[in-house]
Amino acid sequence: MQVRYTLHVVGVLLFFLALTMVFPLLFGLYYHDESVVPLLKSMAATLGTGLVLYLLFKRTKTETMSHREGMGVVAIGWTAAGALGALPYYWGGTFHTFADCFFESVSGFTTTGASVLTQIEVVPRGLLFWRSLTHWLGGMGIIVLSLAILPLLGIGGMQLYKAEVPGPVPDKLKPRIKDTAVVLWKVYVLFSAAETVLLMLGGMDLFEALCHTFGTMATGGFSTRNASVEAFQSPYVDTVVIVFMLFAGINFSLHYQFLKGDSLAFWRNPEFRFFIGIVAIFVLVVTFNVYHWVYETFSQALRFGAFQVTSIITTTGYVTADYETWPPLSQNILLFCMFLGASAGSTGGGMKCLRIMLLLKHSYKQLFSLIHPRAVTQVKLGGRPVSDEVLHSIWGYFMLYLGLFILCSFLLAAMGVDVVTSFAAVAASIGNIGPGLGLVGPTDNYAHIPVLGKWLLILCMLLGRLEIYTVLILFVPEFWRK
Repeated sequence: MQVRYTLHVVGVLLFFLALTMVFPLLFGLYYHDESVVPLLKSMAATLGTGLVLYLLFKRTKTETMSHREGMGVVAIGWTAAGALGALPYYWGGTFHTFADCFFESVSGFTTTGASVLTQIEVVPRGLLFWRSLTHWLGGMGIIVLSLAILPLLGIGGMQLYKAEVPGPVPDKLKPRIKDTAVVLWKVYVLFSAAETVLLMLGGMDLFEALCHTFGTMATGGFSTRNASVEAFQSPYVDTVVIVFMLFAGINFSLHYQFLKGDSLAFWRNPEFRFFIGIVAIFVLVVTFNVYHWVYETFSQALRFGAFQVTSIITTTGYVTADYETWPPLSQNILLFCMFLGASAGSTGGGMKCLRIMLLLKHSYKQLFSLIHPRAVTQVKLGGRPVSDEVLHSIWGYFMLYLGLFILCSFLLAAMGVDVVTSFAAVAASIGNIGPGLGLVGPTDNYAHIPVLGKWLLILCMLLGRLEIYTVLILFVPEFWRK
């Protein structure tokens, strides 16, 4: 691996990260709050770090971007963004320890939404805007954003794209990777603008509309209110957020195809049908389960049931109800949604519906082969055969996901955290969801988790956001050898 070249590219990414701090700075100046100085210092530190890495580790003409450098840039770049993104909280006095600052920052960039803030509404608005902006940058991926710029610097992009875009098979919409990044971000910005306008029509001011839009489109979940979206007590706001959470949980390449005039783009896609079908079934089951048990009217049961199911399955993490008071069946469905996740190519986390579909198809193929041992069968998706290489990769990912979930849950329990909270906290972190069950439920936060446990959950969030392989590969000795 060409370490110097990798750090050179990371320097470019940090340079652009520093520029994004201008936006929360403007809100800090507008509201005359205490975030201005911390944001200025953080911007200077991030900009300085990026320039030092860029100038100190200059690339040579013979150095090119391979898959090793691509994975290295994504893993190191995301970690560096989390560390430098923690500086506004640290210098602003939001938390007492850097571990808490780093946790909040990584939770933002990985779109997890797990928070250690106990009183959100007393935090200066400039810092709250930065907190939500980290979601939006991490949602589509600051790496993908940079792909539109890096080619101008002579830095290859396909390796970065493969390492960053969630899902087993990234969609390349344009011949040039820079054009693909631009297309994805245009769709992302378009939906973000539309949701912001709709939320403002529902009574939110520009600040809160933007912050909740960032959390929705990135499937992140950071809110400006202690009670999350529930604080607005608005069926209209709930409906808007539900719709855009679903949009964010769908493969963005399908949105692009639909906007280009392909009216059947969604329905032809088997993963979309699977995802929407699962959401519809779970919403109906939960609605009927909480009807009369928790809510007196069917409309209330549908409203709150649909919001919680959509929020958890898309790994957004917004809440409008305390689902820990719901019947066991509804809680189990929400727990399953934490593992299932959204579509590949979306901003959501979890295992992804595409992987689950292919695992089910491959399992059925094995059963069919037992009945008809001489039959030649092949797993297909949308009428196209899926290669054994992709299937092996998915099975490997599935086993790694479960193995890491079990290991980290045991480690967290060993630190004195109760069993339910340990399993839920790890599931919510590695799935990039945010709220879980137990002491990290929808009305709680992660402030009480031991310091060592927070560092463990930070690792889980990075593993989940970067699809596990991108992080674990750095710990394999062969990765660093020639």
